[in-house]
Amino acid sequence: MSQQPNEQQAAAPASFEESLARLEQIVRALEDGELSLSESLAQYEQGVKLLAQCHAFLEQAERKIELLTGVDEQGRPITEPFADPAGASLEEKAQARSRRRSAPGD
Repeated sequence: MSQQPNEQQAAAPASFEESLARLEQIVRALEDGELSLSESLAQYEQGVKLLAQCHAFLEQAERKIELLTGVDEQGRPITEPFADPAGASLEEKAQARSRRRSAPGD
């Protein structure tokens, strides 16, 4: 049975960029087709985990975004938290973004 090429790759990356880079490496390795079936399955499983981690990083970043709603008399930006229910589907989020972009009075 084959082991991971190196233990560092098996550890969860600490940032979105690291997760995405590792996911890209896995995709390239799977596309090359030079891995055994068991290695391919292990890499695929790790890729699925990394994809979920990347998605979680993006969700967390999205929750931190504030919307610019205007400027006060002193020229300071007026912001409000990004209203995004945690359970909203990706389709609901896309529709909400579309409504914000096409809101009258822009």
